[in-house]
Amino acid sequence: MQDSSTPEANPSAAEPIVTNAADASSTPGHAPAGVAHPKTIRSYVRRAGRTTTGQAKAFEEFGERYVLEYTGQPFDAQTAFGRSAPLILEIGFGMGEATAHIARVRPDDNFLCCEVHEPGVGALLKRIGEQDITNIRIFQHDAVEVLENMLQPGMLDGIHVFFPDPWHKKKHNKRRLIQPPFVAKLVDRLRIGGYIHCATDWQPYAEQMLEVLSANPQLRNTAEGYAPQPDYRPLTKFENRGLRLGHGVWDLVYRRAQ
Repeated sequence: MQDSSTPEANPSAAEPIVTNAADASSTPGHAPAGVAHPKTIRSYVRRAGRTTTGQAKAFEEFGERYVLEYTGQPFDAQTAFGRSAPLILEIGFGMGEATAHIARVRPDDNFLCCEVHEPGVGALLKRIGEQDITNIRIFQHDAVEVLENMLQPGMLDGIHVFFPDPWHKKKHNKRRLIQPPFVAKLVDRLRIGGYIHCATDWQPYAEQMLEVLSANPQLRNTAEGYAPQPDYRPLTKFENRGLRLGHGVWDLVYRRAQ
């Protein structure tokens, strides 16, 4: 999930804007004093967004095939993808640059991707069409609800959470996605041996991720601390810009051991 407050460079910036998309409703209120995490976990923050002509066209051409309806019923991956293959869940994909790359270099895996922002979904659909990618399906819906209501225990082979909103201010840290209750839900949906791969460019959040993931008794770190960047995860325009500005990037890869 690219940090929505500092999105990737728009790959279709030269295209005319045709509509307003994701609403700009206010973010959830503060949790009550003494509550470590909001009662309702959300995988996203609503922000204003605009859909380009190319993205809108991609919705028309590819949306019916690649965007799935949220039903709240158990998810049938074989029917959705038309084949049986390892299933990887991606929570938030920004404009889809990394998602498309990973799906191309790992054609034997199925990628189930959740993103609520219409411009990002349109951008990924555009990449799917241009690059002839067939192993991606998209829920334009909150990943937390998909996880809780549609995914069954042990059905995932991997989970990707890339650059979630870091909630920089200390008083907002409780809103971060990677918290013990949510990680427990992720682990429950992983098969034994399956992995969780998180990445962030905000060091305090990296430190929290390391602490939270290490504290889960069912997970084992694949590295001593932070992991080398796996070869399947590319450097996006967003990430390259940060590196040029001297920002670090931290990857964490854990496997379910029990």
